[in-house]
Amino acid sequence: MPFTFHSHSGQFCRHAKGTLENVVKAAIAKNMLVLGLTEHVPRSRTQDLYPEESDLTTNDLHTAFHAYVDEARRLRSQYGSQIHILIGAETEYITHDTLDELKRLRKKYDLDFLVGSLHHVNGMPMDFSPELYEQIVEHCNGSRSEMFRRYFDEQLVLLQELQPEIVGHFDLIRIFHPYSAGVEDPLLQDDIRNLALRNIEYAISYGAIFEINTRAWKKGLRDAYPQRDLLQEILARGGRITLSDDSHGEHDVCMHYDRALAYLREMGVKQLHYLRKTAEGAVQVRVLDNATEHEFWAANGFS
Repeated sequence: MPFTFHSHSGQFCRHAKGTLENVVKAAIAKNMLVLGLTEHVPRSRTQDLYPEESDLTTNDLHTAFHAYVDEARRLRSQYGSQIHILIGAETEYITHDTLDELKRLRKKYDLDFLVGSLHHVNGMPMDFSPELYEQIVEHCNGSRSEMFRRYFDEQLVLLQELQPEIVGHFDLIRIFHPYSAGVEDPLLQDDIRNLALRNIEYAISYGAIFEINTRAWKKGLRDAYPQRDLLQEILARGGRITLSDDSHGEHDVCMHYDRALAYLREMGVKQLHYLRKTAEGAVQVRVLDNATEHEFWAANGFS
């Protein structure tokens, strides 16, 4: 689709590659209309640094985020005639203090939007590696079901406190679940599914947009996030949908958008929503009808 609202660069994210400017240039080359820049918000506790950040301090993360916003503004000024750039951030929720810090951060930098993502359960990172994922299971008394329950409960708090414009990879909790080993999907349990539906309905109630996040295919999942069972529930409730590549560098821009086109058609998604900033500075939600017929697909060889 001619937009993405979830992106990273190696300049400001250790597990990504390349510069933010190269991400912008790649999006222009793909004839994208809107690019949402969303580097991770900084974390403020040393224990929350990832293994790849062992040489950094939390002050380094805050300094890097400030530099990110400065660079994003420069790029918007330089390339704004070629692509519509929104400057946002991807959230964290580790403790309640994390959310309070994020509210202050959004106000300080006057961010255009937030991607509301949950990467931790019980204060532990779930999407960094299968090993850390399994450690969370152990901390949940060995219960994958309990891990899923806590994920959706913590996700609801994030949604309520921040009301992010974009809901990021809604069912990220599935990332390292051992489906290939035949372990039952906890979302087949009524109580856990109801927690997910509760969150979907809350996000719809305040006007959130759910991203179809194509990075799930890079992780080996059947579908993009959210998987089709939950996407069907979102669509059935009139939820608004957008598309994001969750790129981690210039080579990821529009990653798996060929599969995304097929997925949109299979799921009967004809309308996508996207954000644009007006000349007065207001961020508005706009609608792209007949989305799967847009010229963007053919121009990039996706149709």
